[in-house]
Amino acid sequence: MTQRVEFAAVRDRLAVEDLITDYAVAVDDGDWDAYRRLFAPRGRADYRSAGGIEGDAGAVAAWLAQSMESFPVRQHLIVNRRVSFGVWEQDTGDTARVQADYVSPMAAAGAAPDVVRGGRYAFALLRTEDGWRLSEVTVREKWRRLP
Repeated sequence: MTQRVEFAAVRDRLAVEDLITDYAVAVDDGDWDAYRRLFAPRGRADYRSAGGIEGDAGAVAAWLAQSMESFPVRQHLIVNRRVSFGVWEQDTGDTARVQADYVSPMAAAGAAPDVVRGGRYAFALLRTEDGWRLSEVTVREKWRRLP
C-alpha cells in the first residue's frame, strides 16, 4: 500500500467517525435539519427495536422531534465503533459500514421518568458529492432502565 492510499484511508476513516459523531450531536441537540442533512437522498432509519418507526430520514426526524419533546436533556454516547470500507457488492471504495454500541441517558421534563437506554447501531454509509452520508441507520436496543 502506498502512502497516498494509506492517507486516503485515514482521511475516510476520520470523515466517517465525524459523521457518526454529528449524528449523535444532532439527536442530542434536537437539530432535526442537521439530522436530515446527514443522510444520502434515499437514506432511511429504523428505530423499531426501540419502540419507534422505520422510514426515510425526513419522516424519522419528524418522529424523533415529537418523541423527544418529553426529554429535553439528552446525552448520546456512541462507542466501540467498528468501521469497514468497501463492503457492498461491486464497491469502488465508496461504501462503508459501522457497527457501534450506544448508551443514551435522557432526562425527562415534568412527570415523565428519566430513561437510560443501550444497544447497538448498524450504520451504512455512501460517499456522495457532499462527502460521506448515511444510507441506513438501524437501532438495536438491548436494554432500557426506568427509575
